[in-house]
Amino acid sequence: MAEEKKKQPQIFSHDLEKVIQEIGKEKMIEYLKQMLLVRNFEIRAESAYLHGKIGGFFHSYIGQEAIQTAALATMGVHQWWVTSYRCHALALLLGATPIELMDELYGKATGNALGRGGSMHFYTEEMLGGFGIVGGQIPIATGAAFAINYKKKFPSVDGKSKDVAVCFFGDGAVAQGSFHESLNLASLWDLPCIYVIENNEWGMGTHVDRAICVQPIAERKAPGYAMEGYSFDGMDFFNCYAGFKHVFEEVKKTSRPVLVEVFAERFKGHSVSDPALYRSKEDLSKCMERDPLMIMLKTLSAFNMLSDEEYKTMDKEQKEIVVAAMKHAEEAPWPDPIHLEEDVFAK
Repeated sequence: MAEEKKKQPQIFSHDLEKVIQEIGKEKMIEYLKQMLLVRNFEIRAESAYLHGKIGGFFHSYIGQEAIQTAALATMGVHQWWVTSYRCHALALLLGATPIELMDELYGKATGNALGRGGSMHFYTEEMLGGFGIVGGQIPIATGAAFAINYKKKFPSVDGKSKDVAVCFFGDGAVAQGSFHESLNLASLWDLPCIYVIENNEWGMGTHVDRAICVQPIAERKAPGYAMEGYSFDGMDFFNCYAGFKHVFEEVKKTSRPVLVEVFAERFKGHSVSDPALYRSKEDLSKCMERDPLMIMLKTLSAFNMLSDEEYKTMDKEQKEIVVAAMKHAEEAPWPDPIHLEEDVFAK
């Protein structure tokens, strides 16, 4: 019975050399810089939280940087993007500045959401938000995909439309009714939505084995909604890049939804307040051996694209950018209480 419930995933197959040749050295270095910026932002922001500079909740993306970096690299910025409360990385990748995001974390008036949203609610022009409710973003992405189809049928004056909606959520959200209802509608209505399960193995402190009845999730559940399901290695940027490129082209061609499961493991607890005592130090050390940044560095070094010293210089540059953002946040003004009720839909 246990074997029937859990099977080994069929990780998407890719040709590493072909992927690297396709991307090229210049873009490859840029993607690594993006991952380093995310890593440094999370490290320094968490430190600020622990020093009492940031309040509310804080969910780190450390260990998962390759996933969304690869997704943006293949699909470009101009899609509809939506994610969970673990939203810092996606906002940075979509062009939000470290300054506006750090200001938001500090609760300052110059923040990304005017100091009102905090860590879980970043936005950009193409990012429909970070969502604090588990699975709350899945129906939103489904609606965005509906809007894409609607606009193609009834184009506006400029005639512009996005290709797909992309929704990121954790393995814990798969047990929510919103997940199943959304996939059912997306399949019924042929909506161009890419649903991405970022399976970091832990829904808060509950292991995925104890929460989801069949695995791999995407491969097993997608057929039930008459859609394709794929599994990617979330620690490997190159596998994610090849996989997301394939899925993006498929959805553009078919206008059908796709379910993707990306296997990763966060290096921190569920949030800053979570000591992650549910896994041993040995288990954590083992998963950190597959740090996506180190995998990328070793691969680029093997192809003579980057040296260790060049990597250290890049890391230092991204650190300085984040440190400058922290200084700005320290000095930025607090919101004036007189504006408290502005933009509130209900009182």
